[in-house]
Amino acid sequence: MLAGRLPSPVSNDTDSIRVDPHAFLRDDDVLGPVVVEHGELGLETADDLFQRLVVSILRQQVSMASAAATRDRLFDAVDVTPAGILEADDDVLSEAGLSRQKTRYVNEVASAFAEHDYSVEHFEGMADDAVRDALTDITGVGAWTANMQLLFAFGREDVFPVGDLGVRKGMQRVFPDGDDLTRSEMETRAERWAPYRSYAALYLWRVEEDVAESVDEVVER
Repeated sequence: MLAGRLPSPVSNDTDSIRVDPHAFLRDDDVLGPVVVEHGELGLETADDLFQRLVVSILRQQVSMASAAATRDRLFDAVDVTPAGILEADDDVLSEAGLSRQKTRYVNEVASAFAEHDYSVEHFEGMADDAVRDALTDITGVGAWTANMQLLFAFGREDVFPVGDLGVRKGMQRVFPDGDDLTRSEMETRAERWAPYRSYAALYLWRVEEDVAESVDEVVER
């Protein structure tokens, strides 16, 4: 049976008080045991949004080990800045391990960052949907990649990346009827964890696999 909804994490006082997300999730009878088992997980923001986005593109549809090897070669070969990528010959990027498609994608990202002067600071104060829309306007940046930036570059606390396979597998494990849930139904179930759905996602990754092998931005506190 689906557990009841959690109480609101925000007080009814005029000055709202932020509740600790770990304490909030520990009170959930679905995810609480996972929080107790794995301790407090946190989100670290990125110092360099451009580099973080490039790395996310490298991770698309490949193993973490393969992406890490490509990342090391790329960072050794070129200056990973918008100007550095745009100045680099495509053959150099190819030799670093980028496919023709990913070479195009990182150049598209570099062009957008150069044109709009994008940075973590640029997006401060913008709603999650506005950030997502701006990023997905860039060729090569889809919903999954944009959500990874909201989580791990901006540290936004209420993002639920249902497009991520690991998150969906985690949902299948924690709910008795999880195997029968559609993505839309998973999003509905995840509303119980608002406004800390990002933290819930961290624990769902933990449920299914060793998160260090797939999402290395998750930080144990």
